[in-house]
This record gives sequence, structure tokens and C-alpha cells, in this order.
Amino acid sequence: MPIKTDTSFVENLLPSVAVQFWDRVQKSPDREAFRFPRGEAWESVTWRQAGDRVRSLAAGLLSLGLESEQRVGIASGTRYEWILADLAVMCAGGATTTVYPTSNSDDTGYILADSECRVVFAEDDEQIAKLKEHKNELPHLGKVITFEGTTDGDWVIGLDDLAGLGDAYLAEHPDAIEETAKSISPDQLATLIYTSGTTGRPKGVRLRHRSWVYQGEAINAQGILTEDDLEFRWLPMAHSFGKVLMSTQMACGFAAAIDGRVDKIVENLGIVKPTFMGAAPRIFEKAHGRIVTMQAAEGGAKEKLFKKAFEVGLKVDQLKREGKSVPLSLKVQHGVFDKLVFSKVRDRFGGRVRFFISGAAALNRDIAEWFHAAGITILEGYGLTESSAGSFVNLPDDYRFGTVGPVVPGTEVKLGDGDEIMIKGPGVMDGYHNNPQETAKSLTADGWLHTGDKGSLDADGYLTITGRIKELFKTSGGKYVAPPAIEAKFKAVCPYASQFVVFGDERNYCVALVTLDPDAMAVWAKENGMDGASYTEIVRSDAVEAMVSGYVDQMNAQLNRWETIKKWRLLDHDLSIESGEMTPSMKVKRNVVQVNHQELIDAMYA
Repeated sequence: MPIKTDTSFVENLLPSVAVQFWDRVQKSPDREAFRFPRGEAWESVTWRQAGDRVRSLAAGLLSLGLESEQRVGIASGTRYEWILADLAVMCAGGATTTVYPTSNSDDTGYILADSECRVVFAEDDEQIAKLKEHKNELPHLGKVITFEGTTDGDWVIGLDDLAGLGDAYLAEHPDAIEETAKSISPDQLATLIYTSGTTGRPKGVRLRHRSWVYQGEAINAQGILTEDDLEFRWLPMAHSFGKVLMSTQMACGFAAAIDGRVDKIVENLGIVKPTFMGAAPRIFEKAHGRIVTMQAAEGGAKEKLFKKAFEVGLKVDQLKREGKSVPLSLKVQHGVFDKLVFSKVRDRFGGRVRFFISGAAALNRDIAEWFHAAGITILEGYGLTESSAGSFVNLPDDYRFGTVGPVVPGTEVKLGDGDEIMIKGPGVMDGYHNNPQETAKSLTADGWLHTGDKGSLDADGYLTITGRIKELFKTSGGKYVAPPAIEAKFKAVCPYASQFVVFGDERNYCVALVTLDPDAMAVWAKENGMDGASYTEIVRSDAVEAMVSGYVDQMNAQLNRWETIKKWRLLDHDLSIESGEMTPSMKVKRNVVQVNHQELIDAMYA
């Protein structure tokens, strides 16, 4: 039977993202909306100031002849200008088409051609070059607006140039933006997000205005965020996770600090001091690995203190979850360790974080519990681009490790054949753009979305993801194996891990390809007499081979016999988006990795 939720608020949703945005500007004109880096400093704007800029840019798009539902591409990393461009497109009645800045030239050309983009916002000269390379294949593309690239005064103009066109348009049509906002229907196309997919060409997911407005209000209805919160947003806005945070911001009214530079995340957290942040599990894995390896490098009494602190912290957490009282001696120890160890861990993230939200991939439970022992709560959630991202999420005062929480208000869930997770609600897509065959495979006639993920629901409706159906394989002995679960366990035990890719379909045992995190290994090299050595030299050393072997043994001790990794090989490079082995949303393209390293995999079975 489907699990249903309260849908009463859905009847009163605002009709469009445009109306939602202008409603927030009217409610909170003088409150901070966004802050963003300008050189070495951070600049802040209010909702009123953001609204004025969006109005000019939206009018500029209207002056270029943009019509209802026509697509406008954004090829850029996450930055304040991305937000402005996206809001301007939707306030002008157009539909944003997102392009990862890391997408190669061919994929960029394909996405913009398939979506028939009329205008593209391009971050810099690198993105403009991709457009020029495919200009002959983009007959609909009339104008490129760049954030910081080189303009030519014709095909490529700057953001200020677009705003100038908008101001001139508004002088003649002063009510144009208000009239356009009123004309947008809830079912009008708002966004095309092309899935970065682990196989085949990207598919364009069609998401309506209703979907985004609903997503924001569903989170708002749970009461976990208020206008007094401060978000740090680095997630790719080309990904649905980033987009849903924007919808949530407009619904709740909090401010967001925007900077998509991944290498600046930790530094920025210390400066911004946010109360919450969304992130993919890889960020938490890297942070965990970095903290653990730094303490190991300290050695001696400090390392012993660190290990003892987490031993006590995890024990206290376990007792609390089991509803048992914490002995006084343990409470005292915990208080001491909180001051000496845990407070320093929290300070690395700014010291004010109420919770993190993890999504886009599975978060290892051990890592979630480790952070929680230090007083940092990571709320795991779940959703797909096809469901506008947020379909399940744990709550700050009611969360369960190892689950992705209950379904959000207004959405239904059920388990289909083979325990496939099925979702139905306002967040579900219209379908795939120009792809009725794939749409028919994913959506049932009565609106249920096939997620392709396998799961289980407990008595209270908390969902546990048990595997990606297409990624499950069966050994020659007839045992089913879920590679992501094994891969996550290795990352939890090995602080140096980057990727651990498991294979074994129709084989008599499982094997793995291993890559190590270059930053973590640089630290390891300094402590082990290999400072200055290349990544390849480091990972090919006998010492690293022995170290990884120890971690594999540690992981195998936690697995069923048929899941254990009998053989493994270290790659001399990390997987990357550039190599085609990772998607822009940092998911492993398992099939590409397998093809690229088939000989190495086969050799482990020789």
C-alpha cells in the first residue's frame, strides 16, 4: 500500500517560481538574500537588490524576443550570477537548461541543440569556446551572455549589457515583468536538467514551475529552516540538489552564501559560519579522512586522546539511541572530550552548523555516526532529478542513521516489483524532453515514477536504500551483491580512499579497483619519507600496497563471505570527470571504468 502524506498545503501553492520570488522580495525586501565573494571580501545583497537586478535581466531577455517556455542555457559553475540568470529566465517565462561547466564540448553542444536554446549564459571564455565550436549546430542560439568572458558586441554580450537592454525595455513596458509572472501557469516548463547519466546520452528532465514551488514549500512545511538560518551553497546549480535549495530559500527566506569553488569549501565555512549546508557524501568522506589522517600524523598522546574521544562519543550516542541512561563517569568524560576534541572538529565547519543535508549518493552510516559523535548532525535525504530532487529527508529532531528519512509532505511512496521504490507527487517530472520511449519506461499511466532503486520501508515509513537495481549483480554462486554498500564501507574504514569500484557479475568472487585521494596521499607521503614523489610513485610503493591491504582486510571482516573482496588493484590515477569515469555530479560511471580497465579486472580472475 502506498504511504500517503498531508497534501493540504499543496492546494495553496503559489502558481510559479516567478510569483514565489516576487512574493519573497515583497515579504523580506531589506533582509539579506545572498552573499558572495568579490576578490578577497564578501559582498552582500538584500532581496530588494536581488529583485532589482533580476527585473532588469528578465526584461533584457524579453527584449531579445524570448517567449514562453523557450529554453535558455546556463553553462557556468555555481556563483551569484548563476542564481540571477536562473531567476531572470523563469521570471521572463522561459525555461532554464542547465549545463555543467565540466561538460565536454560535444555534450554541451548536444544539450543546447536538443533543448533548442535561444540564449545561453556562459561563465567565461572556456564556455564561450564550446559554443563557438558548435555554433553551426545551434541554429536557434541567437545570443550569448557572459559573466566574465570576452564580449564581441554582437553574438556575445555581457551581463551589464543585458541589464541595459532590460532597463530600456522597462522604460517602454513598465509592467512587463509583473504581467509575465501572472501569465505563467503552474504546469509551464521551468527547467530542463540533463541527467549526467552513467550510460548513454544525457536525458533532458522536464520540470514544471509547480514542481519547484512545491519542493520549497514541502521543506518549509516541515519547519526545519527559518529566515534566521544561513546556508552555505557550493553545490552545482546545474544539479537538482542545488536547484531545490534555491526553491527552499525562497519559501523559507533565509540567506545563502554562494561560492562553487570546491577547494574553498572548508575555508569558506570558517568565514561564513553557516547554520546548514547541503553536500554530496564525497565531501563528508574527504573531511573525515582529512581529520583522521591529520591526527594520525600528530601521533603520540594527541592521537590517543583523539581516538579515546571518539570511542566515548560513539558509546554515548549509542546509549542515547537505545534509550538508556548515560553513566555519570561517561558523561564527565564526554564533557571533557567535547571541549578538547569535538569543539575543534565543529570549529572547522564554522562552529554554528545545526545540521548538514547529504544527498546525491549513499552516505556511509559509520561516517554519519562519527560526525554525530562530534556534535555534527548529517541528515541524509533521497530523491532524483526526475522527482525535483527532494523526496525523502531525515529531520533534525527525528532521524535514523542508515535511512533517508520519511517521504516529504505531499508525496506518496510505495514499493513495486522487486522492492523498487516508486514515487508520486507534484515534484515528479513531466517526462524526458524529446524522448517519449524513455518517458514511457519511467512513468506509469497514473503518474508513478520508477526510480530504479531498491529499498525497504520500516513501520514508521523511514526508507532504507538497499541498492541500485541495475548495479546489483549475482555471483556465479547465485548470491546477490550490492556494490555501492561495499564501496561505502571501504571509504568509511580507509581515510585515504577516493574510489573503490567493485565487480563480480557472474564470477565466483568479487574484486575491486581502488583509487586514493591525491590530497590525503600527499600528506601521507610527507609523513612516510616520500615527500615530493608523484601520485603514481606513491600509490605504487610497497608501503601503500600494504596499507591498503590492511584496510581491505578490515572492511572484509564486516561483510558476508560472498561479498568479500578477494583481489584488488590500485590504479595509478584517480577517477575524474575529464577522463569520463565520473559524472559531473561525482557518480562513478561503472561501465566506463570497467571498459577502461577490463584487462586488469580479467587478470584478477586468471
